[in-house]
Amino acid sequence: MKIQLGSIGNKVWSVSKQKVTAFWKENKKFLLICAFVVTPIKSVLADWNWVPTGSMNPTIMEGDLVYVDKAAYDLRVPLTMKRIAKWADPERGDIVVFFSPQDGVRIVKRVIGVPGDELEIVNHVVYLNGGKLSYEVLPTKDSASFKPDLKGEVLFAEENLPNHSHEIMLTPRLTQNTKLANLSKTTLPEGKYFIIGDNRDNSLDSRTYGFVDRDLIVGKVSHVIASFNTFNYCIPRCERFFSKLK
Repeated sequence: MKIQLGSIGNKVWSVSKQKVTAFWKENKKFLLICAFVVTPIKSVLADWNWVPTGSMNPTIMEGDLVYVDKAAYDLRVPLTMKRIAKWADPERGDIVVFFSPQDGVRIVKRVIGVPGDELEIVNHVVYLNGGKLSYEVLPTKDSASFKPDLKGEVLFAEENLPNHSHEIMLTPRLTQNTKLANLSKTTLPEGKYFIIGDNRDNSLDSRTYGFVDRDLIVGKVSHVIASFNTFNYCIPRCERFFSKLK
């Protein structure tokens, strides 16, 4: 039996084309709205991101869906990084989304140093403009939301930046990584920010790849929209839904 492959291919293409055409006719209004309304809004005003890693534990958990205010600092041309107007700059304590200067990946961390600041880190203790930040040890949290291998091994503290306090997490067995635990005294140049993860022993940030340029910062993270425990069958963390981040 001789199979006419060309004929079969033409029939498959014809059927596929008919399906695509039918889908377009049935959904063109919705698709046009997505293309000309939803996409620009997500690009310029507001967005949301799933967080797959624990570099911001305990503030942001793996499996959190976070809200990103892209108009918090400036207004940009849709689908570009070109700024039209600027009305604010990131402040110490802000949680921001930015493009990593190392590989261009979009990630979320916390700003602890702004242009002109003098920073030094000694055994995870931050010194800002010559003064030592204060820390308060916090009770151990329920470890069910953290990686199983961290159970019983993590410590929590409240770090007090000027006008802003937030929680951080330490893993003592990992503090041997002096590259993360220490930073020589340095002054941030104009337009540069020092951005770091709240999970101080498990975060690639300004301690490894240096300062983050202002133009790489695309928005401010303010709330958790939804959250699912990726270490426990994606059970919803209902207490985190629509919660404000500190």
